[in-house]
Amino acid sequence: MNKLKIVPIAITAALTAVLLFGGWFAYRHYGIEKPLDRAAASIPGVEAANIETTGTLVKVSVELDSDADLGEVYRTIKKNGAQQIGSRQLELQVTAPGSELLDKAWSYSLFDVAEAMENRKYSSIREAMTKLSEQFPNVEATTDIDESNVYVSLKDGDRAKFVVLPRQPATLGVWPNA
Repeated sequence: MNKLKIVPIAITAALTAVLLFGGWFAYRHYGIEKPLDRAAASIPGVEAANIETTGTLVKVSVELDSDADLGEVYRTIKKNGAQQIGSRQLELQVTAPGSELLDKAWSYSLFDVAEAMENRKYSSIREAMTKLSEQFPNVEATTDIDESNVYVSLKDGDRAKFVVLPRQPATLGVWPNA
């Protein structure tokens, strides 16, 4: 009976693990994240994009200029990255050059927006944004909706605040991107 040599077996196992996990990380980075990053960065209004993937989630963090169309950014990323996203959930986190006025305006309308989301009365969000524009004349508010989210954009000159509200009332609470 031959004796097994521990050192060659350990080296083979280590090399196999490095190749397996290295290949998986390389695929995730070059096959999923980089193409999505390029697709997101090419959308008008997107200044920078960063992609993070997990087993069930693709998180796209974008920095937008004040003239970006938030709903269109989401839909374009979802369409152009459909192959890389696959069956994972797409989550969009947005940053933009904001202001205290925009934060104050958003907090003014937050209760009305939360109530509309909870009751699935999405047209009430548009009414809340109209009321917000009357209360804060310098703030221009726009809304957009699709099957996944409600998008709220507040603009004050070259400053903007973008909020993505998921259309699942069970996950409603304090929005992390608000």
